[in-house]
Amino acid sequence: MSLWPIAELLPHAGDMILLDAVLHFAEDDVQTCLTVRPGGLFNQADGSLPAWVGIELMAQSIAAYAGCQARQAGIPVTLGFLLGTRNFQCNVERFPAGSDLQIHAQRSLQDDNGMAVFECHLRGPDIHAQARLNVFCPPQAASYLQEHATECTP
Repeated sequence: MSLWPIAELLPHAGDMILLDAVLHFAEDDVQTCLTVRPGGLFNQADGSLPAWVGIELMAQSIAAYAGCQARQAGIPVTLGFLLGTRNFQCNVERFPAGSDLQIHAQRSLQDDNGMAVFECHLRGPDIHAQARLNVFCPPQAASYLQEHATECTP
């Protein structure tokens, strides 16, 4: 199987793409990676990333999983939504600049309406974070957003 460039898998653009690549993609899981580089949107003055960014890295890994599924099926990559995070634990306060991080997201539940749950682990040198992420990818994301946009307008 050939893997695609990360920018072709995520509905993000520019500096919002935090991952470097997909290392592995299978029916129920994905493994992604990045090297923490100074100068990004979320970096602290010393170039490190706060540990809470780990949740976004996990969410982008799930988005990359969905992007791989879409590319494999020959359909466009669509938006998804992070609904919640349970039990985020991390053994460090930040990910130092230069750290090589790997994220593994394992799908544990998915229904036909687009709701899914993933068990996620982020690992690096002396770094371990984990969480369970609840996500929603509606079958017709663009029309879903248009239908619900009027509900949020005053």
